[in-house]
Amino acid sequence: MGVSDNTRGLVLAMLSSLFIGTSFILKKKGLKRTADVGTRAGTGGYAYLLEPLWWAGMITMIVGEIANFVAYIFAPAVLVTPLGALSIIVSAVLAHFMLKEQLRQMGILGCMSCIVGSVVIVIHAPQEHTPSSVLEIWNLATEPAFLIYVAVTLSIVLVLIMYFEPHYGQTNIVVYLGICSLMGSLTVMSIKAIGIAIKLTLEGISQASYPQTWFFLSVAVICVITQLNYLNKALDTFNAAIVSPIYYVMFTTLTIIASAIMFRDWSGQNTSSIISEICGFITILSGTIILHVTREEETATLPGKVIYNCPSDQYRNGSQTLPTFSEDIYVVTKRSVL
Repeated sequence: MGVSDNTRGLVLAMLSSLFIGTSFILKKKGLKRTADVGTRAGTGGYAYLLEPLWWAGMITMIVGEIANFVAYIFAPAVLVTPLGALSIIVSAVLAHFMLKEQLRQMGILGCMSCIVGSVVIVIHAPQEHTPSSVLEIWNLATEPAFLIYVAVTLSIVLVLIMYFEPHYGQTNIVVYLGICSLMGSLTVMSIKAIGIAIKLTLEGISQASYPQTWFFLSVAVICVITQLNYLNKALDTFNAAIVSPIYYVMFTTLTIIASAIMFRDWSGQNTSSIISEICGFITILSGTIILHVTREEETATLPGKVIYNCPSDQYRNGSQTLPTFSEDIYVVTKRSVL
């Protein structure tokens, strides 16, 4: 008995999560090293490109994304995407040991919730229907419902980049990760189209002559570059154990919505299977939220600044003043009420 396409997709998705979860930590360590000697990525610097550890994380992520790419060829997005929860577990555990970001008991419960939800989704996932050509995928992508989704997505991304990033990017994690997740949902749709084109070509039905194939490839490249840029900013500015689950929740939700609109993943499934998948996804979301609320947020500091810890009872009611160095930051320790 041969191995089903869903099983191939499942194995590849699990391997992808392992590599991607590890890449978060390697890249974070590389970014932290860079911040000690150069301009941080969160403030527009690109010195991390000279850091070997960052490149190790980048290569690991590429391997994971390739595995994820192939997984989308064999299995529907509603199965592959939620399994990204395993990368959260990997990154949380590695962050505990390698980055000294504490994983509390409730965090362990969150990890278990992610695993349980993933199992439920795997059991009830629909079988993949592979389109017969890129033209069929193009017809799906140009239907009014999906075109509306694309228009809304790009509009929100432009607003986030042009207005919210300059004002709130350094303080609100949703800005960077919102851009990553919205573009990521379009990335998955285009990558799935490319993957199917490659699969059909290898089976003897060449898709290279269709301009739609190259259009999907161009969209994927643009979206991936945008994702990586803003993901680096998010990792450099915020705690890795917070970035990973929030990114997962937003990216997975938007990808499932995009896939349901474009590829109609739930078409032909009975109501009980759809409800079970939704319950499994909600369980995973609950696990990621638990991981998020039980971890301490990392304090973002600007490059080249010196932080002084000053007891508040020494600087109460203006009785004493802090030294005036315009390039320094002072953190007042709350020992008493001001």
